[in-house]
Amino acid sequence: MAVPVSFARVSPAGRPPFTVAYQRKGAGEPIVLLHGIGHHLQAWRPVCDLLAASHEVIALDLPGFGVSPALPGGTSYALASVLPLLTATFDELGVERPHVVGNSLGGLLALELGRARAVRTVTALSPAGFWTPAERRYAFGLLRGMRAGAQALPQPVVAALARSAAGRASLTGSIYAHPGRRSADAVAAETRALREAPGFTPTLRAGRGVRFTADVPDVPVTIAWGSRDRLLPRRQGVRAKYAIPGARLVRLPGCGHVPMNDDPALVTRVVLGTVG
Repeated sequence: MAVPVSFARVSPAGRPPFTVAYQRKGAGEPIVLLHGIGHHLQAWRPVCDLLAASHEVIALDLPGFGVSPALPGGTSYALASVLPLLTATFDELGVERPHVVGNSLGGLLALELGRARAVRTVTALSPAGFWTPAERRYAFGLLRGMRAGAQALPQPVVAALARSAAGRASLTGSIYAHPGRRSADAVAAETRALREAPGFTPTLRAGRGVRFTADVPDVPVTIAWGSRDRLLPRRQGVRAKYAIPGARLVRLPGCGHVPMNDDPALVTRVVLGTVG
């Protein structure tokens, strides 16, 4: 999405104001894109132009991630706290009940927004919250390891590693099935985003007791899972289908945990199939 990053100052009722970074492109019914933990809005770049051909596309940096500042002191990163902040952000941006697409943490948030009937449709790509306790511990351990690695490597070393396919695989192979397809600049930028995100630790801490077990009635829902997801195994998609019987469950062949880069055309078709 080759447009500048903008910033919205959001003042939710009864809560301290906060700032959210976003990029906006296209025209039509709005689609809001929510990234995963430790990532940033640029994760959606491979699909933004495709979606913006028929819709207004708004990609957000969640509070405490990317270039969105941390939430004000004392504000929780728990779901119950973040959800009204997202709906207040929609109001500030002038979008009413948008379509929402989320990946990982963003997928969990999208489903919660659907359950609250705050959105028109939900497309959740490998959403968090359908894990067993052991699977959650594994995923959180892997995420912490990625964060520690990002913090240990100076940015010039990251930039040098990102220039080779092998280096990109070492940095991002846990979340992409085809890390070599990601550009060197994109890998260096997302490694920096992971290293510097002030929302990472409090979000992970708030997620320790999270499991999504409720239905999402009256809102069209698609749950899509990469066949090569190394972070949240695809069997979790079956649990998601049991929890949300009316959801469409889609397999993403050859895709990892962040499928937008592995197969942008397929992800775009899945999203537009839900929106339509």
